[in-house]
Amino acid sequence: MRILAIFFAIIIVALQWPLWVGKGSWLRVWQLDSQLSQHRESNAKLKERNDALEAEVQDLKNGTDAIEERARNELGMIRQGEVFFQVLDQSPVNISAIKPNVSNTATPSSPSKSD
Repeated sequence: MRILAIFFAIIIVALQWPLWVGKGSWLRVWQLDSQLSQHRESNAKLKERNDALEAEVQDLKNGTDAIEERARNELGMIRQGEVFFQVLDQSPVNISAIKPNVSNTATPSSPSKSD
């Protein structure tokens, strides 16, 4: 009787093995499901980017506002009779990051006085 119980236990484990560890196991399904959700997120971001680019292409094909904006920003073009003002950012400059271009071979010369 004990041998029969061990035999049935071995049969049950052998039948359950592919379900938990084999090629189409639950673990593999969970991994594929997580990969699928990551790919769906990536596809959603790429679709949003593609939609924005498609809208920009349609605007460039049909409207002149986008072309005028690009000409102003990228090429610095202005209309005839228009005055252009450029506002610069007032960010502080880190002086310690600026390194003078001094060569070690040059020696400082002293100024000479001529009478």
